[in-house]
Amino acid sequence: MTIHCCSNIAFIPNDIWEAITIKVATDSIRSLCSLRMTCKAAHDAGEADIVHRSVSIPPPHATPWWWCLKPEAKRFFDRCMAAGNPELLFREALRELFIRRNENIGIQMLNSATSTGHAAAKYALSMMLMLRTDDNVEKQKGLELYRELDAAGLVAGSNARCFSILTISWPSEVQMPRIEEQHTVCAAPRCSPRGHMPLLYDYRRRAAERNSVHAFGRAAHIPCIQCRADYDLQAFVNLP
Repeated sequence: MTIHCCSNIAFIPNDIWEAITIKVATDSIRSLCSLRMTCKAAHDAGEADIVHRSVSIPPPHATPWWWCLKPEAKRFFDRCMAAGNPELLFREALRELFIRRNENIGIQMLNSATSTGHAAAKYALSMMLMLRTDDNVEKQKGLELYRELDAAGLVAGSNARCFSILTISWPSEVQMPRIEEQHTVCAAPRCSPRGHMPLLYDYRRRAAERNSVHAFGRAAHIPCIQCRADYDLQAFVNLP
C-alpha cells in the first residue's frame, strides 16, 4: 500500500503512529516490517524504543534459521534487546544463568523481564530464588512469585517455555544447577508429602517415557503449595 502525501493519513500525529505501530509490533515482526514500508510516518514511528520493546519475538522453533546470518536482523534484535524487550531479556537471562554461569546478571535480567509481566521469566526467577540457601528472604520471595503463578495456572506453561528455549537454542551447552536436600522449600514437619517430591517427579518422568497417563498432573493433587514448589524445582533443574 502506498500513501500519498496529500492523504489525510499523513496528518496523523506521531504519538498516534507510535500507538498503532506498537499494536502491530505485538502481532509479529513481519507485521511490523510491513507497516513500516507503507509510509515515512510509519517507518519513523517504528524507530521508537517502545516499539522495539513491545515487538513479539517468535519462539525458537518458528524463527527462520537464516535470520542469524543477516546483519540487519542482528541489528534489529540488538536494538530490541537494548530497548528491554522482555522476551529477549528472558532468553538472554537463561543464557547467562545456565551457559555463562553469571547468576547475578541473569537474575537482574529476569527481574527486568518479570516487571513487564513476562510469566516465563517470573517462573524462572521464582525457581532461582527458591534455590537460594544463603538468603531466606529471597527464598520466600521466590515462593511468593511461584504462588502467584500457581494461582494463575501459569506454572506448567512457563516450565514448557523454559524447556523450549533451553533445548532448542543451546541443547548441548546448558548446565542446570544441582538440587540438594537443603534446597527443600517445605519445612513443615507435619506435612506428609514433604521430602517425597523427588520420588514423585521421577515417577512422573518414567511414566512419560512409557506414554502412561500417570505422567500427567505434576503435583497438582498435593494441597501444600510448598511441596508443589519443591516438585517444580525438580522439574526445573531437569529441564534439558
